Amino acid sequence: MDQLDQRAELGEFLRSRRARLRPGDVGLPDYGRHRRVPGLRREELAQLAGVSVAYYTRLEQGHGQNVSAEVLDAIARALRLDDTESAHLTHLASPRTLKRRQSRRPQQVRPELRTLLDAMEGVPAYLVGRRQDVIGWNRLAVAVFGDFGALPVGERNLVRLVFLDGATAELYADWECRACEVVSNLRMYAGQHPDDERLSALVGELSVKNEEFRRLWAAHTVADKTHGVKRLRHPVVGEMDLHFETLTLRDDPEQSLVTFHATPGSPSADALRLLSSWSAPTHSPVDAPSQN
Repeated sequence: MDQLDQRAELGEFLRSRRARLRPGDVGLPDYGRHRRVPGLRREELAQLAGVSVAYYTRLEQGHGQNVSAEVLDAIARALRLDDTESAHLTHLASPRTLKRRQSRRPQQVRPELRTLLDAMEGVPAYLVGRRQDVIGWNRLAVAVFGDFGALPVGERNLVRLVFLDGATAELYADWECRACEVVSNLRMYAGQHPDDERLSALVGELSVKNEEFRRLWAAHTVADKTHGVKRLRHPVVGEMDLHFETLTLRDDPEQSLVTFHATPGSPSADALRLLSSWSAPTHSPVDAPSQN
């Protein structure tokens, strides 16, 4: 798998969003068991969007280059897409030539960010890059989530760990939610970077090795959850509820700092303090080769 087929991705995304709607959701009559297809028909969606059936059919077949923003907005409204899904649709329908011009320079962790990570002594934190690769972390993140530095560079990836690493799967008490979250985020990235060969290799590997990944990937769900709570079952300190915040760097929007903290005075805060006192100092490798 050299790269994702952008035309196929566009068509599959539109069909998946159309299939989740029912006529009653958009004010159309529902004929129940007499309907032959799940969700809305193409002609119904085209009517709602104000485009011809032939035009919308071509779009679902992947012929979406040079579609106007107005038409995409109309289709997004008809499909009841949220802001993240609408942005994903725009990326899928944009010309491939624009994506090929995007830089694939190796990502670097600024020295100041490494210093910041090390200074966050009571806060587990890691830096995530393209494809959810983990490119920097602090010692408390290692104590909570595992030793990223012990892994080969190509395996320091949140999606890969969730689906292929048994210890990571055991760590998340709400593994199903976490699995959905990382796949939805990877889907969003794929819409922006269909020519990323490392992404295609990752998707190919996970599709072969994990049935649940295949199912979630085929659902075409996109989401960008930037904050919330992770429920963990840590092998040393037991259950913890950690709040997370994802902060995107302005000078490199493809890097995000993810921090975790516990509610003050809670058992989770006590567990985090124990891990902090037990964990030996460790640093993310500053000279390790970075991924493209």
